[in-house]
Amino acid sequence: MGIFSFFSKEKKETLDKGLEKTKQGLFAKFSRAIAGKSKIDDDVLDNLEEVFITSDVGVNTTLKILERIESRVARDKYVSTAELNDMLCDEITQMLVDNDNASRDDFVVDPGKKPYVIMVVGVNGVGKTTTIGKLAYQYKKAGNKVVLGAADTYRAAADEQLEIWGSRVEVPVIKHNMGTDPASVAYDAVSSAKAQGADVVIIDTAGRLHNNVGLMNELTKIKRVMQKVLPDAPHEILLVLDGSTGQNAFEQARQFVAATEVNALAITKLDGTAKGGVVIGISDQFQIPVKYIGLGEGMEDLQLFRKEEFVRSLFGK
Repeated sequence: MGIFSFFSKEKKETLDKGLEKTKQGLFAKFSRAIAGKSKIDDDVLDNLEEVFITSDVGVNTTLKILERIESRVARDKYVSTAELNDMLCDEITQMLVDNDNASRDDFVVDPGKKPYVIMVVGVNGVGKTTTIGKLAYQYKKAGNKVVLGAADTYRAAADEQLEIWGSRVEVPVIKHNMGTDPASVAYDAVSSAKAQGADVVIIDTAGRLHNNVGLMNELTKIKRVMQKVLPDAPHEILLVLDGSTGQNAFEQARQFVAATEVNALAITKLDGTAKGGVVIGISDQFQIPVKYIGLGEGMEDLQLFRKEEFVRSLFGK
């Protein structure tokens, strides 16, 4: 099957609509960058540098993109500005880390990894609980039995928020009293999922950035306790970032990557911002796959990230 076999017309429309603000800003800057130019020269490259940096792609990633473009221009001798759009799509797509789930059916669970354990981390306010609810919905819609674990036991009403999502999606939520050891909640959630023959268990964790030592110790303990039930748990440590915060998302990523073994990213709220370029920079700088992107309020608006479709949409292809 082709790489876009599972990318429906509806998903493409959701992606295009969700990236509209970023695309509008990028197109305006891009048009100014090549205005009056027939070929890619130093002026165009300088202008492109400003385009990407002001689109929250990040300095280091911007320089890598420009180096790739310069190499193409040097190799091909003459490259017109008309070809630049396609060239950028190609080079940026190659830079992004692959999401292994993107080439198969949405939200399918490997039979050898059941229950599939996702531990979700991130600061308060980034859309962490909402992302968990939407993940539960998408996995359940795909035919999976899902269990949620309310291991954010520090914040008042955190478990109630998760329970609201559990009720809405009709999946069970394992919780303890506020202030309980988060690891004990995670242990019970994984144990319950295993006993029920569940396919997926999603564990919420405290949405705060305490000092790195405290964060490291807490998340390490949660992992260690879950491994008493399932030795290979968690299969996925998912860091949720708010795309609308631009460079702040980079700093949050740095702190969480330093504190635990993040192996997947979810970038939310892309529909409400012109800073969608942050997806490119974060994927490149941390070499961690972006697995999910949030493109709106609806249950269906959380999509598996497909880098080819994302970049083509971003550049209006």
